[in-house]
Amino acid sequence: MPGIDEQTGEHRTYEVRTFGCQMNVHDSERISGLLESAGYVPFSEAALPEGTVPEKASSKDAPDLVVFNTCAVRENADNKLYGNLGNLAPTKRENKGMQIAVGGCLAQKDQNTIVEKAPWVDVVFGTHNIGSLPALLERSRHNEEAATELLESLEVFPSTLPTKRDSVYSGWVSISVGCNNTCTFCIVPSLRGKEKDRRPGDILTEVQALVDDGAIEVTLLGQNVNSYGVEFGDRQAFSKLLRACGQIEGLERVRFTSPHPAAFTDDVIDAMAETPNVMPVLHMPLQSGSDKVLKDMRRSYRSKKFLGILDKVRERIPHAAITTDIIVGFPGETEEDFQATLDVVEKSRFSSAFTFQYSIRPGTPAGEMENQVPKEVVQERYERLTALQDRISREENERLIGTQVEVMVSAATGRKSGETHRLSGRSKDQRLVHFSVPAGAESPRPGDLVTLTITEAAAFHVISDPASASPADYSVRRSRAGDAWDRAQAESCGTGGGKPGTTLLGMPSIPGRSSALTGAR
Repeated sequence: MPGIDEQTGEHRTYEVRTFGCQMNVHDSERISGLLESAGYVPFSEAALPEGTVPEKASSKDAPDLVVFNTCAVRENADNKLYGNLGNLAPTKRENKGMQIAVGGCLAQKDQNTIVEKAPWVDVVFGTHNIGSLPALLERSRHNEEAATELLESLEVFPSTLPTKRDSVYSGWVSISVGCNNTCTFCIVPSLRGKEKDRRPGDILTEVQALVDDGAIEVTLLGQNVNSYGVEFGDRQAFSKLLRACGQIEGLERVRFTSPHPAAFTDDVIDAMAETPNVMPVLHMPLQSGSDKVLKDMRRSYRSKKFLGILDKVRERIPHAAITTDIIVGFPGETEEDFQATLDVVEKSRFSSAFTFQYSIRPGTPAGEMENQVPKEVVQERYERLTALQDRISREENERLIGTQVEVMVSAATGRKSGETHRLSGRSKDQRLVHFSVPAGAESPRPGDLVTLTITEAAAFHVISDPASASPADYSVRRSRAGDAWDRAQAESCGTGGGKPGTTLLGMPSIPGRSSALTGAR
C-alpha cells in the first residue's frame, strides 16, 4: 500500500492544509479519506502521547506527506501557497522520504508552474482527478521525480471517493460541482468545469448514511446550489430535493450554500417554508448594489430583483436570517455605485456579510478591464461598508435578547472560553451563540441541543448566561449526534482531543471579513 513504508513496515503520516471555500474543505475530506484508505495515518494522531499512537505510526517530528489543497479565488492565493512551500523546503531536506503534494484550484490553473517555482514539490494534481493522488504519490516515489496530472474534465464525482470527516454531528453533501455562469471576476468555471449534477437518489443515499452514522445536520453544497437539476432538465429539482430531505427521519437540520439570485425561484422558497427541518437561514450573494456594476460583473439580476427575493423569503419565513457576499471596488465602481451598495445593504438587513476588497485575478475578464479602482479608495469604501454592516448585525442580534433559541453545541469554543467558561454552538438560523452552563445543570456534549434565552448581543455573536438551571432558563436535549460524539471519543482511546474518526464535518471558517459569523466569547 502507498501509505506503508516497505522498508520499515510503518504507516506513513499525512497532513492536509486547506485554503479557500466550502468546496475545498469538502475536497479535503475526500483527500483524507483516500489517503487513509491507502494506509496513511493522520500526523496529528501519530503525534499523540504514548499509548494513544495508532499501531506502527511514524514518530517523526514532521509528517511523511503534506498536501496543500489550494484556492485560486482568494486574494494573494499564489503568495500564500509559495510562501508555505518555501517554509516547508528545509523540513523536507531534513526528512528523507517526505513528500509534498499540491492540488485544488491553483494547481489546476498554474499546472507546471508550481514545479518550476518549487521543484521540491513531488505531486501536482487538479480539481478533476483527486482520486489519482495515491497513485501519483507512488509514481513520484518510484521514479524519484515530480508527478503531474491535471485533467480537463471530471474523472469521477468526488462523492464516490472515500471520506474522512472532521465532525460527528454535521456534514457536507455535494449535490453538484462546476458552474455554468460567466461572472467576470470569477475563475472558478475554468478550474472546476461546467456544472455536473448528481442523481437525487445518490444524494439522498449519502444523506441517509450520514444520519445513520449519527449526524443530525447536513449542508447541501454546490457552486450554484439552486441551479441543481439543469443537467437532467428538471427546473424544480432543488426544491424537490429539499422536501425529500424533510422525509429523512433523524435529520433535524438541513442547510444549503450557495444559491445564485438569478436562478432563485418561488418553489425553493415554498420548500424552505414548508419543510420543518430546512433551517430559516439563507445565504444570498449580492456582490454589488449597483445595477451598472452587476451588469459589468455579468450577474444576471439587478438590485430590484434581489430585494424582491428577500421580501418573498421574509413573507414566507418571517424569522429568516439572510447573509450575503459583497465585493468592494470592482473595476469602474464609482462613488455613486458604491452608495447604491450601501443603500441595498441598509434595506436588506443582512444578519451578516462576507465582504471582500476586489483584487485582480489573472485569467478573468475583470482583470483586463480599465478603470481599476485605486487601492486606497477601495480600502476607504470597505471600511465604510463593514462599519454599516457591523451596526446592522448588532441591531439584528439585539432583537434576539429575551427570546429563546435552540443551539446545537459544537466542539469548538470561543477564544475567551478559558476565561468565561462558556460553550459555543449554532442556532437554527446559524447565529453563533456562546453560553454558560448554570451551576448544577447538565453539561451538553457536542451535537446535543440546548434551549436557552439570549441575554446579550454583539455584532459577531450572541450570548446566553442563564439565570438558573430551571427548564425555563436552560434545558438540554441529548441527541444521537451527542451519542456519536461519545463513541468517537471512545474509539480515539479517550484522548479527549476531538478525534472523531471517520464521521462528519461541521461548518468551516471562510476567508474574508465575516460580520456576525465569528466571535471571541
